This record gives sequence, structure tokens and C-alpha cells, in this order.
Amino acid sequence: MTRRPTLEFWYEFASTYSYLAAMRVEALAEAGGVEIRWRPFLLGPIFATQGWNNSPFNLYPVKGRNMWRDVDREAARFGLPPVTRPNPFPQNSLSATRAATYGADQDWLIPFTKAVFTAAYARGESVAEPTAVARILDGLGLDGTAINRAASSEANKGRLKVAGEEARSRGIYGAPSFLAEDGELFWGNDRLEQALAWAAGDRPAGLR
Repeated sequence: MTRRPTLEFWYEFASTYSYLAAMRVEALAEAGGVEIRWRPFLLGPIFATQGWNNSPFNLYPVKGRNMWRDVDREAARFGLPPVTRPNPFPQNSLSATRAATYGADQDWLIPFTKAVFTAAYARGESVAEPTAVARILDGLGLDGTAINRAASSEANKGRLKVAGEEARSRGIYGAPSFLAEDGELFWGNDRLEQALAWAAGDRPAGLR
């Protein structure tokens, strides 16, 4: 059986554009014959190295206003529910990201990821508290309390830290980001289709 190419999908639960990408990447990848490796991480430490202590969409209000309008347009275009803005924005994504990191090799990672994004952006619910994360896990038929406990272990905290260091070392500066097997980096929901095509070997003439 021929091995399918792999594309890494680096996402941050506090990222609006990660939400849009997460809700459509599976179907597009399946159609394109590409395997997706889901890579949750925290963008805050990377922003901190750039001198930002908040989302750039808050630091630059004009950019933020346009982002929300753009996300509304894109959600409608993709057939997603109207976006409900979390308050506050961005939400603290630490608990959800720890749980996703713990479940990185589990078959519940993808449904959990989509459930967190749906709660945050389709329903405007808080996903910041461990209890909120536990409820989402419980809703998937899992033991949310037990998973939260394991996700808060020092070993799992270490895995999350390593993931953040890996992202930074590989040139990731925003979310969502997509990394092909040859190291080619694509940033943003609007580059998802190009990233999948590159991963599958369909590249513009002159770029190899």
C-alpha cells in the first residue's frame, strides 16, 4: 500500500483562523490523499518573543475589527454556524491544550479538538476552565476529570513545552500553520489548500 504524504497542522485553541481550518481540514485532506498530523500548541510564548503580551487583533483594533468580519464571512462561506465572539478574547487555552497534548496519539484528539472549537466559536462558551474542558471530554464519552488530571502531570506539561519549542525552532510564528514533510511552511487558514497541494506534490512551476 502506498504511503500517503503527511502534513502537520499546528493549531491554537485561542485562534479564530485555527477554528476555521480545524473544521474543514479533514475532508480536504481526505480528498487530496494527504494524512494530517494534528499538532496543538500554545502561541502565547511565541508572541512573547516578538514583544506581544496580547493577541495582535487586540493590540491593533482596526486589524481586530476586520478579522472578526473576515471570520464571519469565511464561516458563512464554509457553511459553519455564525461565529460568537468569546468574552474575553482570546480565551486562556492552557487547559484545553494540555488535554489535547495528552491525547495526541489517541483517537479522541480530533473530535475533542473540534468540540473545543465549536464550544468557543459556534456557541461562545468559555473553554478556559478545567471544568469546561472536562465537560467537553465527558460529552465525548470520556472521563474528563481523569484526563484533566493526567494532562496536568509534570510529564505532560513537559510534552507541551517541547511542542512549543519545536514550533518555534521550525519557524512557526502564528496559527494555524501547516508544515509539509520537506519543511515547507504555510501560515493561515487561507493557505490550507495550497499546503495540501504542496504536500501531495502539486507545486507551482519553478518551485521545488
